[in-house]
Amino acid sequence: MNKFVIRQSLLLLLTATIWGVAFVAQSVGMEYVGPFTFNAVRNLIGAVVLLPCMALLSRGERSEQASAGDEKESFWKKLKDGEYKTLLTGGVSCGVFLCVASNLQQFGIKYTTVGKAGFITAMYIVIVPILGIFLHKRVGAKVWIAVAIAVAGLYLLCMAGGSFSLQKGDLLVLACAFVFSVHILVIDYFSPKVNGVAMSCIQFFVCSLLSAVGMLLFEEPHLSQILAAWMPVLYAGVLSCGVAYTLQIVGQKGMNPTAASLILSLESAVSLLAGWVILGQKLSEREGVGCILMFAAIILVQLPERKK
Repeated sequence: MNKFVIRQSLLLLLTATIWGVAFVAQSVGMEYVGPFTFNAVRNLIGAVVLLPCMALLSRGERSEQASAGDEKESFWKKLKDGEYKTLLTGGVSCGVFLCVASNLQQFGIKYTTVGKAGFITAMYIVIVPILGIFLHKRVGAKVWIAVAIAVAGLYLLCMAGGSFSLQKGDLLVLACAFVFSVHILVIDYFSPKVNGVAMSCIQFFVCSLLSAVGMLLFEEPHLSQILAAWMPVLYAGVLSCGVAYTLQIVGQKGMNPTAASLILSLESAVSLLAGWVILGQKLSEREGVGCILMFAAIILVQLPERKK
């Protein structure tokens, strides 16, 4: 393994760690502010953090093109030529789905543990190939096996009192995983056509705006409460949204997509460990087996197909 692969892998591992610990920040934030308020402030901070990142990346792009003797297709030139319409459409679409998914997750974390929320949210990795059926994409036997394993893991994870019953928090987070799956498919459609960082910045602004509407309609936000939650809000906004997303873009460059997704899926394991170390949340032996099965399904669905 060369130094480049090691460096990129470490960047992706750091990304997964930041995202995993973010579940703790989201849980702690609920002690001070409501879900809509938390997401409104968090995504606004994330968008603001991405603004200088977008400027730096576009400057690097222009430098590369200048050294190659081609400045015609710079990022800002593309925007002027009409790409901004596609960028705006993609950013708004992603922002709407991100708003629905993140708020479902935020409400769900109020009623379940950080570890369970992390593993159930990671089910989007298994759900996305299934949703691909409706886009006329072929689904192989491996995916169906992974689905069966994931369902068995979900059964053990959510079985309470000897019988299977999805608790309120688990159900909300499972719904969040479905919406995140749609969000991923929307990103998959728009990302090859536009600048990824710019689209992410727009989606954070849109998610913040929509969450602010929910905040004003259903919650009574107070500046003192937001300031009391400054640490989890800043962590979720600056690190989880701004820094981690940029690290993901840099870390995935030149990496095998399968290897990258496997490293990023460690987010669910990190959330379980963070919930135990920081919040003292523990899972029963049965729930632990359920997490192992779900993680096995996540890894299985990302393994490359054997070429004939």
